[in-house]
Amino acid sequence: MSARVLVVDDILPNVKLLEAKLSCEYYEVLTATSGQEALEKVKNENPDIVLLDVMMPGMDGFEVCSRIKSDPDRAHIPVVMVTALTDTEDKVRGLEVGADDFLSKPINDTALMARVRSLVRLKMALDEWRVRENAAMQFGVVGEKTNVMAEPVEGARILVVEDKEFEKNKIVETLAKDHNIAMAVDNGMRGMELATTYDFDVLMISLDLKNEDGLRLCSHLKSNERTRAVPIVMIGEDEDIGRIAHGLEIGAHDYIIRPLERNELLARVRTQIRRKRFQERLRSTYEISLSMALTDSLTGLYNRRYFEVHMEKLLQKNEQSKKTMAVIMLDIDHFKSVNDTYGHNVGDEVLKVFAERLKNSLRSFDLVARLGGEEFVAILPDVSPEWACIVAERLRRSICDTPIRCSVEGGALPITTSAGGTLITHGAHSIEEILGRADKCLYQAKHEGRNCVVFENIGKLDPEKYKEPERAFFQEQEENGAIGSSPAG
Repeated sequence: MSARVLVVDDILPNVKLLEAKLSCEYYEVLTATSGQEALEKVKNENPDIVLLDVMMPGMDGFEVCSRIKSDPDRAHIPVVMVTALTDTEDKVRGLEVGADDFLSKPINDTALMARVRSLVRLKMALDEWRVRENAAMQFGVVGEKTNVMAEPVEGARILVVEDKEFEKNKIVETLAKDHNIAMAVDNGMRGMELATTYDFDVLMISLDLKNEDGLRLCSHLKSNERTRAVPIVMIGEDEDIGRIAHGLEIGAHDYIIRPLERNELLARVRTQIRRKRFQERLRSTYEISLSMALTDSLTGLYNRRYFEVHMEKLLQKNEQSKKTMAVIMLDIDHFKSVNDTYGHNVGDEVLKVFAERLKNSLRSFDLVARLGGEEFVAILPDVSPEWACIVAERLRRSICDTPIRCSVEGGALPITTSAGGTLITHGAHSIEEILGRADKCLYQAKHEGRNCVVFENIGKLDPEKYKEPERAFFQEQEENGAIGSSPAG
């Protein structure tokens, strides 16, 4: 995996040594010899990861890291602090200002490369979600970019798999400081059972379980669909560094070395909680923006863009299944006069209720979309000609039988709709052609006096002939497949 790595150190031989090691692994290496130069390189060169020396004159590594992490456009870039400092307080300080790891000199090459690969992988995944966040901003879902460092770290659900009773209790007590809910077990089988039953924010796995391979448990968790996105923090000994490196390769996010220091443990867990919640926020924002892109903001129905994609899939499916599909176009009679007489606010109220009544009159797998203005379309897959006519009449009656409640004197307006329908059998059809055929029938319904349905090759429907059937007829239709029992498309 290629990536751009920024190496920051005021001692040139240290820079050259790291540059040589990383270049041998085919990374593109950028270098900086001061904190200010590092910040400029981060801003202008957009590295995938920063290897940052702590002890530098002027601006030290802690301040550089803090500035990177305070910038919403750069905060997701992983920072690994590289230092000769061994004091746990310095390590915790680095983690608290946003560093993703803290490697001590002399650097273990295995640990370094595993950590770089792991963090670059996470950075690239976040990059994808941030691209989607930019799209969400264009739709107005979010007003400004989110920052991973702004995410809360309290109240997380954490699973601990550790068979050393003293350390298990120590971890649970430490995690309680942030009001986290920690569930602790002493074997992998029970851990896997809980992890696939409940939603956790972090999984802490001991690599040194007595009769089990903790690394294999990590592998199972990363391959399970329910748990593969949950951060894993490994717990190991100094001599486990080779296995820890392997764990990072298979997808674990972080590790902590025994003896466990409470503040470091808490700092590392907080980092993972922030990152998970940040990614969940990005995903949620994207899903909202996607929904906004495909739905009409006023009525909540699908828009024309979604209708055309969905229709294309249904046409492909119909070609294989050789079943009949109905397309019904509807619009609101005299809607312009509603807007002109009562104002657009009332017009919007009418559109909302109109859309809701159409949706409630269809099967769960039928589709109704707003094409624009007062024009709507319903798609009925897998339907008989007779049933298509019955549904079209049902849609018409759902509008005209009850006045629509809105902000007018008297509290409601009598509204009617005209509809034009066509039946689509298997064969080559274009969306433009289908809409044209339905629209022609809709135009005829307007010409016939409105508040009626015209079907292609059938003509104006007789409401008495296509009355809503008794419940027994519904059951018969379901049994015969005319109503259908599973979604289409």
